[in-house]
Amino acid sequence: MVEKAEFSSDLYHPKHWPMWFGVLLMRTTILLPLRWQMKMGSAIGHLVKKLAKGRVHTARRNIDLCFPDMSETDKQQLLDSTFEETGKALFDTINAWWWSNERVQQHMTIKGTEHVSNSLDNGKGVILFAVHCLPLEMGARIFGQFAPGIGVYRPHNNPVMEYLQVKGRLRSNKGLVPKRDVRQMIRSLRSPDVIWYTADQDFGRSSAVFIPFFAVPDAATITGATSLARLGKANVLPFFVERNADDTGYNLEIMPALDNFPGDNETDDAIRGNQVVEQLINRNRSQYMWLHRRFKTRPVKGSPSLYK
Repeated sequence: MVEKAEFSSDLYHPKHWPMWFGVLLMRTTILLPLRWQMKMGSAIGHLVKKLAKGRVHTARRNIDLCFPDMSETDKQQLLDSTFEETGKALFDTINAWWWSNERVQQHMTIKGTEHVSNSLDNGKGVILFAVHCLPLEMGARIFGQFAPGIGVYRPHNNPVMEYLQVKGRLRSNKGLVPKRDVRQMIRSLRSPDVIWYTADQDFGRSSAVFIPFFAVPDAATITGATSLARLGKANVLPFFVERNADDTGYNLEIMPALDNFPGDNETDDAIRGNQVVEQLINRNRSQYMWLHRRFKTRPVKGSPSLYK
């Protein structure tokens, strides 16, 4: 488990200077009021929408596939707001990594902490079952104000970004576990402890079942929550964070533990998990990460891509 961001003198190499310059610019934006940041983020989102045509196509295709009965006007509105929110998410991450605890607390509300306390008090670890909503980094930071936990993450290929994301994510949490280190996740849950877990992206064919996700009948969905809950002897609690409507703060809610989870069949558990994911996404569709190719893996190898 990663418990400290390791800084190396290699990070001062000239090849990393452009990255550090960008970091300096990002770092200075925490001096701005949150509303100003969000106005800048909205403008960045509009610019990204004009330039990143591939991402626009992916997001629009996801919306078409998930909501075939939605009107054309509503689809376009969701697409536009998705890119606005994506631009704002840059500042959500900056704030999550660099705001002081005092400033985080000034801009947060949190509900449902009693569900976590009840589980831990009874010797049961907690799997926070989250979705890739755009302010997710801030959600983890907010949760750490109440009960520092452990994040499951993918190490970054860029050493500067790896250092920054580890340092930022450890601001108010205990540690980070690489997503392939299942044994450490299980040990943490049995201790008992809290870990974050997401199952709403396409991670390929391995350890996946093809089940409904919104209107798509055969979305590749990982089944790891079943194994983690069973082997870690943990409760699974849905978890959601959103930026509020006037861009003045963040709201986090932890729901009660899922009843009878895990069940006897991992496919049934995954179906139930996707239903929970859908409910969470529907709370604020524009703040979901529609830019990910959620349906890139098809049940039959060689099948036509849904993104062409």
